[in-house]
Amino acid sequence: MAVFHTLDDIEVRGKRVLVRADLNVPVHDGRVVDATRVTRLAPTIRELADRGARVVVMSHFGRPKDGVDPALSLKPLVEPLGQAIGRNVAFVSDCIGAAVRQAVEKLAPGDVLLLENLRFHAGEEKNDPAFAKELAALGDIYVNDAFSTAHRAHASTEAIAHLLPSAAGRLMEAELRALQAALETPERPVAAIVAGSKVSTKLQLLDFLVTKVQVLIIGGAMANTMLLAKGLDVGRSLVERDMLDTGRALFAKAKTASCELILPVDAVVATELKAGTTTSVVSVDHVPADKMMLDIGPASVQVIAAKLAQCKTLVWNGPVGAFEVKPFDAGTNAIARNVAELTGAGELMSVAGGGDTLAALTQAGVVDRLSYASAAGGAFLEWLEGRELPGVKALKYG
Repeated sequence: MAVFHTLDDIEVRGKRVLVRADLNVPVHDGRVVDATRVTRLAPTIRELADRGARVVVMSHFGRPKDGVDPALSLKPLVEPLGQAIGRNVAFVSDCIGAAVRQAVEKLAPGDVLLLENLRFHAGEEKNDPAFAKELAALGDIYVNDAFSTAHRAHASTEAIAHLLPSAAGRLMEAELRALQAALETPERPVAAIVAGSKVSTKLQLLDFLVTKVQVLIIGGAMANTMLLAKGLDVGRSLVERDMLDTGRALFAKAKTASCELILPVDAVVATELKAGTTTSVVSVDHVPADKMMLDIGPASVQVIAAKLAQCKTLVWNGPVGAFEVKPFDAGTNAIARNVAELTGAGELMSVAGGGDTLAALTQAGVVDRLSYASAAGGAFLEWLEGRELPGVKALKYG
């Protein structure tokens, strides 16, 4: 685990504190649709401002193709950010240059300034030292509170951390400590739920976790491929036929590593993925030729619940069914409620992450009842895969 400074280690009164945030949130017609990331960022900015810092917030937004794109301006985030922190937020229409330097110099202790989209400059994604130097000139201290971007070696996440005294913000700190507790120093037995549509996209994750956890639960369409690799007929279910040998190799690796690999024992099947369609529950070894497995069944939910009751730590990435379409959210909802109950009873330390996972937990009404639910997607996945993230490595000291 990287050793990193936090807000507790820095004196900020009167200092210009550059905060790397992730304000890449859904915006429609100029209005923020989901302010989760803004809300989670608020404690860091509020604390810095309350402690007398002159706070300068920087973030990317979307994927600008060619420099400035008005449709991808961060200006619509000014009001939601101000509401979240309970302070007025100023805005400047660039992130480097004379006008930006003047705006920063005008800040009084406790003031907050939001810079324009970092990605309007090509130097951001290129991790350009010159661009990072211009950003660093705006601050005395650098705080990274954007774990969700930590897997990218960009100027505002990696290069700048070498130019200023650096620390993790409260959100980054919470994320790193939760992940450390879940995978680096966990209370055993450790279980992992990994689900999604394709084995191929999570092969490195499965390969890493099978040596780290005692119980590996596979769900979603990934489980279809694994069941087919075992020789079961899965009807018209979504599978990756070119991954069957990989699936068999995973079974062998799990056995060698003494990792119990759990697949569904029953499934909710239908002829189409459509709300209100006719469904039935079948054993996984009796899937009709014209049906698709679209969710785990009640027997699978019971198997998973019984196994989680024997574990002390859980990491979860991916819903176990097509949760976006009812009634195929039932399996994920049932597991989510079970995990929340075990967590609330102090019997399970639970860490979940990934966009779909967070959406499913929110839909199940339990997102705030787990030990930690990460809004990060790629960074969370890469951490689970055992990779060292550039934005985290840059904060390391000692």
